[in-house]
Amino acid sequence: MPNDSQKNAPAAPRPSSAPAQPPPPPREERRRPWAQLKYFTFQPAIFPRLLGAVSPDAKPGDLVTVYDKAGYPLGAGLYNPCAKIVLRVVAHGADAAGGDAGEEYFEQAIRRAVELRRDLFKLDESTDAYRLINSDGDGLSGLTIDRYADTLFCDVYSFGIAQRLPRWLPLLHELAGTKFARVHVDHDIGSLEGIKPSVFNDTNAAAPRRVKIRENGIRHEVDFAEGHKTGFFCDQRENRRALARFTKGARVLDLCSYTGGFSLSAKITGGADDVTAVDLDEAAIAQAKRNANLNQARIKFVHADAFAYARQMQTNGEKWDVVVLDPPKFIFTRDESGNWEGRQKYEDLNQLAISLVKPGGIFVTCSCSGLLSLEDFEQHVIKAAHRLNRRLQFFDRTGPGPDHPVYSNCLDSRYLKVLWSRVV
Repeated sequence: MPNDSQKNAPAAPRPSSAPAQPPPPPREERRRPWAQLKYFTFQPAIFPRLLGAVSPDAKPGDLVTVYDKAGYPLGAGLYNPCAKIVLRVVAHGADAAGGDAGEEYFEQAIRRAVELRRDLFKLDESTDAYRLINSDGDGLSGLTIDRYADTLFCDVYSFGIAQRLPRWLPLLHELAGTKFARVHVDHDIGSLEGIKPSVFNDTNAAAPRRVKIRENGIRHEVDFAEGHKTGFFCDQRENRRALARFTKGARVLDLCSYTGGFSLSAKITGGADDVTAVDLDEAAIAQAKRNANLNQARIKFVHADAFAYARQMQTNGEKWDVVVLDPPKFIFTRDESGNWEGRQKYEDLNQLAISLVKPGGIFVTCSCSGLLSLEDFEQHVIKAAHRLNRRLQFFDRTGPGPDHPVYSNCLDSRYLKVLWSRVV
């Protein structure tokens, strides 16, 4: 019951009502070209079902002003009616303008991205290989750029980006201190987007096929012609360095080793006594051997399927102090009926890998499947351990380095997951 003082206390003032929002501008007063969303969303990727009306003067590749479902200004984006993602919203905010007046946005976004890596995180002090532009994570949807020494490797997924990239390259070289660029366009995506890779023939012809980079005191050769995607996975840089804490005098197994990043860190930085690197890709193994030679590191390389090799080592009763598992992407769809096989692969391969860890040994396992959540991945790994009647003592969960930022409205772009545990 309220007491007397509470009964006699003056009533709390009512909050003043917010000023009424002015009505949205009529269509004829909208900044052209424009596109309007059919639903309320803050996501950068707009698929056809989410897009409503579009001004008749909007052309493929145009920077358009984006209006929300109610007709209020939302931001600006790159429009392409031929693409799977018909609108890529690059800037949010009522003041973000499309059309020619908004093109300066891209220069600002590029400068912000480079400043983040070089000035704030000072990545040049430890490496000359890092993600310079991270697509939606830098407000440049449809473009990733990795810097490898004096060469930029550009992956283009958007027609609007492809149109503008030649104009941006001089600025990128100036800001990053690079000289060359290689531009990659996936065949299927390029066909859907209407991108002609031949536009970049002269740019690619001038760039070297191979470059040598440094990462935390270790040298690597990057072969753009033979390598997967960008030729070298910058996203594991911090995890490669972290692995070295556990490998002093250890026997280390690197399953799905690609070009030997974890193996070299374990051996050179961590002082491992014995390192075995296993990969099915013959070209990757050849590159890993060249990397080992660059650093005068003695590593045992095995050209084999990780499943088959692990089963054979299980049969042989082999055990390692530290096992690293970094397989390729296994899941390509959100549909549970379509990704069941990929999930099963994660469980089976992790079970094999865990069986090769000595009691009390370290197990590091990775997933680069963006459509598999961290929690689901963790559950698959736990199932794998419990089937062996073993437990995992998790002590860390990590991802890519700070050069792979994620915007708050696009958390789906978090793809790399790394679980660190002791096997008991």
